[in-house]
Amino acid sequence: MSLQAKFSAALLAPNLPCPDGWFSSNGADPQSRFAVYRNNVHSALINALASAYPVTLQLVGDEFFRAMAGVYVQAFPPKSPLISEYGSTLADFIQRFEPAAGVPYLADIARLERLRVSAYHAADIPPLKQSCVLQQLHGQADLRQLRLGLHPSLATLNSPYAVVAVWAAHQTDGAVTDLNPWHAQSALVLRQGLEVKVFAIDSGSAAFIDSLNRDTPLEPAVAVALETSAEFDLQQCLSLLISRDAITHLLPEQKVSP
Repeated sequence: MSLQAKFSAALLAPNLPCPDGWFSSNGADPQSRFAVYRNNVHSALINALASAYPVTLQLVGDEFFRAMAGVYVQAFPPKSPLISEYGSTLADFIQRFEPAAGVPYLADIARLERLRVSAYHAADIPPLKQSCVLQQLHGQADLRQLRLGLHPSLATLNSPYAVVAVWAAHQTDGAVTDLNPWHAQSALVLRQGLEVKVFAIDSGSAAFIDSLNRDTPLEPAVAVALETSAEFDLQQCLSLLISRDAITHLLPEQKVSP
């Protein structure tokens, strides 16, 4: 293992000493200087997680969250130089973290907050103007094989808990009252301009949007949505996507030459 690799490994392992071969230019003890640097790295990563998961933090409190994040940091060091990408697996970690079992919806709140981070940093592709979308939809002779391109920031989350309601309740300083987290809810996350929006949607709409994101034509996407929920309303879902500038392009069925 190279000296650099040993240094990186020791940074996130508090039981490892400063690797041999390092010295301080001012004559200070390398071990103590390394301990300070390691503590700063740990604190920076934990602070990054706290910034990315503010509602997750609020649900369990600062002390618990930072202790949990400290365990995560040691188990999952950064793999990318982009700090915004760090913590992408925190929700899965929380799902398996036994001390967090008392808040069973905590992992899904973390998943929702990760979608918000991803949406904020998604590619900036201009949406079709609403009037243009409506004009093209009305001008299509056959909508069944039409493909709708959605904004890269758009994603959904299906949860057995009321994740949108819980998240929304923590967006103000007021006390959370009369909140029942014990019912299933689907979420739609997307960015409009520089603001990331979160909406509660039905499970059929979530299935429809997921199908569109897999480049599924309109007709089979509707079929999947109706299989998920017989109450799926295509017009209502399309109206939401159009009004929120979520559609970036429309592609009609490609004709294959004989």
